[in-house]
Amino acid sequence: MSASQTPDDPGPDLGNREGVLEFLQQAFRYQAEEGIHRRFQEIDEHPDDHLYAHEYDDDEDDDDYQDDDDASIEQEEDDEEEDDGGDNSEEDGIDIQDHPVAFFTHREVNIILQGETLHNLFLTLGQEDDERLRSLNHVRRRRQQLRDPNRFPKVPSEQGRKLMDSGIFGTTMRSQSIYPTISDDLATDCLYMRAETGARRRPVPLRLLDRELGSACTQAERGLSRNGIAQSLVPGSNADADLVMEYPAPVYLGQFSDDGNFFYNATKDFRVRMYDTSNINDWKRYKTVVHPAGRWTMTDAALSPDNKWLAFTSMMSQVCLAPTDPNDEGEPYLLDLGAPMPNVPEAERYSQDFAIFSVRFSGDGRELVAGNNDCSIIVYDIESRTVLHNIEGHRYDVNAVCFGDKQSPHLLYSGSDDATIKVWDRRSLGDGRAAGAFVGHCEGITYIDSKGDGRYILSNGKDQTMRLWDLRMAMTMSDFDAKDPLQLTSYSLYDYRFQRYNDELYFKHPNDNSVVTFRGHRVERTLIRCHFSPPGSSDGRYVYSASHSGKVYIWNLDATLAGQIDVRKTTQPMLLAGIEARRRQATEASGQTGNPRGARYNSRRAYQPDPYTQGPLCVRDASWHPTAPVIVASSFGAESMDTGMCSVHSCDLAMDGHDGGRELRVYDQDMRSVVAGVSG
Repeated sequence: MSASQTPDDPGPDLGNREGVLEFLQQAFRYQAEEGIHRRFQEIDEHPDDHLYAHEYDDDEDDDDYQDDDDASIEQEEDDEEEDDGGDNSEEDGIDIQDHPVAFFTHREVNIILQGETLHNLFLTLGQEDDERLRSLNHVRRRRQQLRDPNRFPKVPSEQGRKLMDSGIFGTTMRSQSIYPTISDDLATDCLYMRAETGARRRPVPLRLLDRELGSACTQAERGLSRNGIAQSLVPGSNADADLVMEYPAPVYLGQFSDDGNFFYNATKDFRVRMYDTSNINDWKRYKTVVHPAGRWTMTDAALSPDNKWLAFTSMMSQVCLAPTDPNDEGEPYLLDLGAPMPNVPEAERYSQDFAIFSVRFSGDGRELVAGNNDCSIIVYDIESRTVLHNIEGHRYDVNAVCFGDKQSPHLLYSGSDDATIKVWDRRSLGDGRAAGAFVGHCEGITYIDSKGDGRYILSNGKDQTMRLWDLRMAMTMSDFDAKDPLQLTSYSLYDYRFQRYNDELYFKHPNDNSVVTFRGHRVERTLIRCHFSPPGSSDGRYVYSASHSGKVYIWNLDATLAGQIDVRKTTQPMLLAGIEARRRQATEASGQTGNPRGARYNSRRAYQPDPYTQGPLCVRDASWHPTAPVIVASSFGAESMDTGMCSVHSCDLAMDGHDGGRELRVYDQDMRSVVAGVSG
């Protein structure tokens, strides 16, 4: 997020016509006071290359409109030169290159009146001229890239297929010859039947049968069979959700512990809830922790490696550290990551606007690393409560951080709104320079996740792509400084909080050093998260991401889609059952059994079933259970943002073993059933 953006900030009201007119009057008055009556020479020579031209190049109607306006603008400028006797900026003692200039083309005025990009005009007004002229060059280069028909990555990815065959991401299951059956033996002369019993992959039920019967001859064959079963059990959208938990506030994140024994989530109302999931089919809430001084919203949460401490953050400099022990009911500790480092004057302390966007524990649990809106990465020692490092290595907000190796605290990654990922080695931070950089995203980074092996990481970007990176392919900082990849990405007109991303803005970065690019999901409105699948329940075979489209996408390493979970579709039957149960309870409690119409009306006003069950849904985070084929999606209503839910989705091999169908398991945040007595 840029300095002017906060997570899920509603921003300015773009529909106020009076405000728009007042803004235009102030801008034109500003021009008159400065005595500047012409544009920059750069813009005069290239009128179509101004800041907003690239968003509307493909609109034929707008092109016709622009042609008419260009003629009128030229006529107006000629009239001004005749009246004023030419350019009088030098006579007035005004140097155009030393003063910011607010100007609008006719197209921009039309755009402002439509109310679509007023926020962007606010952001660009008053900036230094050299920055604005530099942005014009960036936009021109971008537009040239846009016209490349091959800018989108190819699917399937050849490099991804090589990774799948390498054995680093799970076992490659080869087709094996199936032992002939009795029917095959009786038809030895039938070549057609013998050909049908050739090499093919065995389905999951037969693999399970082989395991139970002990048909595998060697330990290696048993291991391959086990890995093949894990790879085949991918949660999908073929059945309803197993469990739904409703919350009175948006759910921003939810993750399992590394051993799968408990699950934690964080909601916008500054609450972190912990659940016992040692039995994946029987969840129990055992603790709720409230942020004592939260501001605006919750931003992140992380669990210590030993599962004893949970760190969570808000839009402020303090990190809350709460014990996960259910018997410890004390208040959480507040760790001030905005405190000055040792031997640093108090005057250099961070401002009140300091906000932490991402926090992670080191592999030994002794330190925290955090990314913030001060464009820096902070390393904090928990025991001594001191800031060890304040690394300033990005131009814009640092939205995501993580440690590269679970066994070592030395390797750090950071992702920023400047669309780059930096690699940091804490053993060589004397000069404050990064050890390497990853370049390839066209827009800012929203999240990064490490595979934990010190080599591979995954990132989500506002350019609607997820990318896989290999540490061995990182760009050295000498090359980074020489090539200056930020010249194409450091200035963006796309605001992910309000706008829908236009694929015409996407371009292939000439310095791209990513391994595989994944597309199909929507990274909009909020900082959407992505992850590697766990090795225990999926053989580490997949990568997956949440999406603003209300789905969870699961990819193979070659960028082909392995599965997807439509959270709205799979939870709707349970949500409707919950609404109906609460209607009935409200009717019985009010004694209005003789007036069902009035009861429906009252309950509808109370629970709002239409937007709650059918409105757009934003899935912000997803978590794959480490030992079971289960994914939990954390989501909230994309329009109202007044409710949220966590839904459990498993691999659908077969329906429950009874004729009644799946059990309707809908609970509130405290795991109290809201459909008691209602069967599916």
